[in-house]
Amino acid sequence: MFNADPKIISRMAPHLQRVLVVDSQPAATKLLQDLLRSLVTCQVWSATSDAKAIQAARAIDPQIIFLEHSGPEIDGARLARALRRSDLACRKVPIIMVTSEATAQAILGARDAGVHEFLRKPYTTKDLMRRLEAVALKPRDWVEAVHYVGPDRRRFNSGEYAGPRKRRSDSRKTPDQDRILQALKITRAAMAAVDSDWMQARRALLAQAADLQKAAVSVGDLKLMDAAVTLNKAIGETLDRAKLEPAVAAITAFLPKDETKAA
Repeated sequence: MFNADPKIISRMAPHLQRVLVVDSQPAATKLLQDLLRSLVTCQVWSATSDAKAIQAARAIDPQIIFLEHSGPEIDGARLARALRRSDLACRKVPIIMVTSEATAQAILGARDAGVHEFLRKPYTTKDLMRRLEAVALKPRDWVEAVHYVGPDRRRFNSGEYAGPRKRRSDSRKTPDQDRILQALKITRAAMAAVDSDWMQARRALLAQAADLQKAAVSVGDLKLMDAAVTLNKAIGETLDRAKLEPAVAAITAFLPKDETKAA
């Protein structure tokens, strides 16, 4: 029998007060609900379709979402992407995808849709606890790009990963350098998407301008700071290319030469 550490439970509890379970199978929802309530005191809501899930998410503002991979009216990956790109207050909350289809395609699809963790059926209380601990106590960097919105994919299923990063190239950069490079790349991609997806392009540009300002302070780069502040001012409520293009050009000039050539 699994015995959870009371101290860990106590630390997780404030992050798990409101739970939304999206599953077409009432029995599966009931099982998950019972397991959750055996660990923490929480309120659990359920939805049996993508449309009902969006309505419930807007009404209850869940702190965590459990999402079935597929069902009669459920497309887990599509729903996760919709939540991440929505205007909902809960768009950044942890999403744990639950499924019996633990194929490589399903796992990669969940990761690329912006899911935090992947839980395979049938699962134990210990399996559930590991996922809850990962999302509640081990927060991951948020990526606000154009083609991807969600947690840093390099730590996907962090409940099973003990190392700091998954890319070999990460060891060659400091965390601040890696952060700056990623923000610059996203800024460049966002500018290219202004005409096709201006709302997400604007959201991505705002996020990168803010992130670059923080990173510039951390590394003591005043020129990068000035360029990031200028970019933030140029974005505005709507994207005016006349103001935006020179600001983006100035900030992307900080990209390394090899990255510029690759683009």
